[in-house]
Amino acid sequence: MPLTFYKKPALVVYVTCGDPDLATTRGIVLAAIDAGADVIELGVPFSDPVADGPVIQRASERALKHGTSLAQVLTLAAEVRERAQSTGLIVFSYLNPILRMGMEKFCVVARHAGVDGVLVTDLPVEEAGEYLREMKTNDLAPVFLAAPTSPDARLKRIAEVSRGFVYAVSRTGVTGARQQVAKDAQKLVRRLRRVTKLPIAVGFGISTAEQFAEVAKYADAAVVGSAIVETVERNRGREAAAVGEFVSDLAAVSCPPSVAAK
Repeated sequence: MPLTFYKKPALVVYVTCGDPDLATTRGIVLAAIDAGADVIELGVPFSDPVADGPVIQRASERALKHGTSLAQVLTLAAEVRERAQSTGLIVFSYLNPILRMGMEKFCVVARHAGVDGVLVTDLPVEEAGEYLREMKTNDLAPVFLAAPTSPDARLKRIAEVSRGFVYAVSRTGVTGARQQVAKDAQKLVRRLRRVTKLPIAVGFGISTAEQFAEVAKYADAAVVGSAIVETVERNRGREAAAVGEFVSDLAAVSCPPSVAAK
């Protein structure tokens, strides 16, 4: 399945769909894939993105002003899937837009769009019964967030129901670029290794090639989000090219020098 990490460390790239518009988002995603992204997280803009820092909050506000919806994000996913068969596609959303569409309808449409998995950032695993049933019915991978503050019993439950990979949150708090990766990340990965054989991706705060290389020493993948969204924000008119250049620098970390140079 496309959520398989064909190389390690794998690079997972998050984009806020509809910022600055959906056509540009499509170009950004394809540029990221061409530059070496292994998995794309298609972020659904939401009016109250409580898990996100100011960079993604601003992007969500801009996207919502253009009327970007979950249905449009799924259409975008289908367009990307036509161009990229082996890249993992994840819908990254808060629960409310999914509930408004309807859980069953969302999963059916996502499957037909070529989506591989879904991450619902504010859906606790303890309350995910209906979600997990519909995901299984439609052969979609549920990806859950595991936090440094999660007790061992909860990490085990997250591991049991996750498919594709487990997303290890490097620190408590909201998304956003940081000067260094939190020390909690490595400890959390070690704890997860005890309860799952799934690949583990580390996210929240990874924004440089150096940080990516650091995470690569102990995790299977790194998720880069706010740094991508900030690159889009700072490069109006050349968003796709700028993201492609940034992702290329990151992707070089996951290739041997002889490969990266080709």
